[in-house]
Amino acid sequence: MKETIHEVLQFVEENDVKFIRLVFCDIFGMQKNISIMPWELPRAFERGISFDGSAVRGFMNVDESDLFIVPDAATLSILPWRPSQGRVIRFFCDVKYPDGTPFEGNSRSLLQEASRQAEQMGYVCKIGSECEFYLFETDEKGYPTRIPHDYAGYCDIAPKDRGENVRREICLSLEQMGIKPESSHHEQGPGQNEIDFQYSDAVTAADNLVTFRAVVRNIAARNGLYATFLPKPFPDQSGSGLHINLSLYKDGVNLFKTSGEEHSQEAESFMAGILNHISDITAFLNPLPNSYRRFGAFEAPKYITWSHQNRSQLIRIPASAGEYCRMELRSPDPSCNAHLAFALLLFAGLDGIRNRMDLPKPRDFDLYTVSPEKLQNIEQLPKNLGEAIEKAEQSEFVRHIVPERLLKNYCKEKRIQWENYSAAEDKERLDQDFYFVNV
Repeated sequence: MKETIHEVLQFVEENDVKFIRLVFCDIFGMQKNISIMPWELPRAFERGISFDGSAVRGFMNVDESDLFIVPDAATLSILPWRPSQGRVIRFFCDVKYPDGTPFEGNSRSLLQEASRQAEQMGYVCKIGSECEFYLFETDEKGYPTRIPHDYAGYCDIAPKDRGENVRREICLSLEQMGIKPESSHHEQGPGQNEIDFQYSDAVTAADNLVTFRAVVRNIAARNGLYATFLPKPFPDQSGSGLHINLSLYKDGVNLFKTSGEEHSQEAESFMAGILNHISDITAFLNPLPNSYRRFGAFEAPKYITWSHQNRSQLIRIPASAGEYCRMELRSPDPSCNAHLAFALLLFAGLDGIRNRMDLPKPRDFDLYTVSPEKLQNIEQLPKNLGEAIEKAEQSEFVRHIVPERLLKNYCKEKRIQWENYSAAEDKERLDQDFYFVNV
């Protein structure tokens, strides 16, 4: 629903709206919100609603704590799981200082800037995501157990697949919120599910992913279940990935639209830019110690390579036609900050175009079964979060793109997480006791 402020105020008055949720994310992508009453909405649009920035991880210090959130009128959405009488609506917000200047820790603004730079260069990037998650049973008090919702496998059906009604409810709720799911199915792991979204512009795609995670958690809870986006909840089962599909348009033409295996030079340079910078930005695409347990197994990538159709690669060009032609990046996971991740990928691709980077030759073989000799000279993704943080901190590209405050606070928190994880005697227990219930 793309509305102006006047239309939004009229909608609120005519549709029995009683509560308005103003949504923003911390620098790690965790959704936060403040609820206001309808009569406060004009003030929110005009001046913003204040909150304590020092109480949000990675935002502010106590001595400079005041920040304001200003709703984006174009993001109005009804929350369909809330009562129809006394409706609840939601807006995504921009975060600002008291004087109205943008707050550097607001990664949504960074993605907006990436999209503006793309437009200045004559490009529009469209993104569609494929997000996996696990469903677990809950105990009599509603707390999550370690029992998966079912023991079905890839694309199984009921009764073995016990998640189809939950996925149905999620998809219908998303549709009511203006988000168009394209497909859904059971994934490989026990209790693992996947829902894929229709393409949209980069900012909307990131907003939709934040919304999706909230919808999944709420619908799961309504059904007596717990949803987790932990990348690797079982050490011996499939991990949950966030496959990011990117297409690039110029003058209305999809530059990934192929003839056989031929690509436009701009599309190849866009991919080359992402491949060139992927190690530097992996700390943002895979932000947890647990994220790195997923790499190299169950079709999750490990090497910095690309190919057509091959699911063992970091980037693959899926078999598709017409406007569905795109590149698919397979390393990110759903614990990432969607706005920050999409921004860095877009900046990396644009850097590839600016510098006319050459795309290396495809690796047209199965990276899981090939001989070790063939893998010797192929660069790998960072092996753990500690290595990924070091690459991010040392990267000129990252320092040029990510505001200093955001980068410093992000890396500081992630380094603490990595040190705690490294020191833990039982890393599996740390994953389950802390990350399982906080992702």
